[in-house]
Amino acid sequence: MAKVLVLNASYEPLNITSWRRAVVLLLKDKAESLEHNGRVIYQNFPLPTVIRLRHYIKVPYREIPLTRKNILERDRHTCQYCRKRGEQLTLDHIIPRSRGGIDSWENLVTACMRCNVRKGNRTPKEAEMELLIQPRKPHSSLYFELLKYTRDDLNHEWRKYVIGIN
Repeated sequence: MAKVLVLNASYEPLNITSWRRAVVLLLKDKAESLEHNGRVIYQNFPLPTVIRLRHYIKVPYREIPLTRKNILERDRHTCQYCRKRGEQLTLDHIIPRSRGGIDSWENLVTACMRCNVRKGNRTPKEAEMELLIQPRKPHSSLYFELLKYTRDDLNHEWRKYVIGIN
């Protein structure tokens, strides 16, 4: 059912939890409610959509693996040249490997077969093709989970607390 974005005391996103767990944290005074969607759980108790912990939790940094699945997810299964969506997508090196391009978050994008062949062994500028969005590495390991919940403007309240979700 309803999911709740949990922020650290520093306002950085920590995780996504169920509304029940969020209510327990609020009732135990371990968190405060920052956003709600207007729905009420009990009498005048609004259903939270974003909560912030009262005490800072130290979270170890986790590297996000550079995989085909993660690149496709970051680019929302959309060709970054023509906006075509679907399953028949490839990965394209912006700077081709034959010209020193490496496998990195900033050099790999999702492309349909037609655009990838059209671009060939050239840069987008040489091929007169424009990238929709400049690719970059996701900010946190929570990025892909957040993408799922913000896709169709579900939980639009989350957007102001999350960097890199458009």
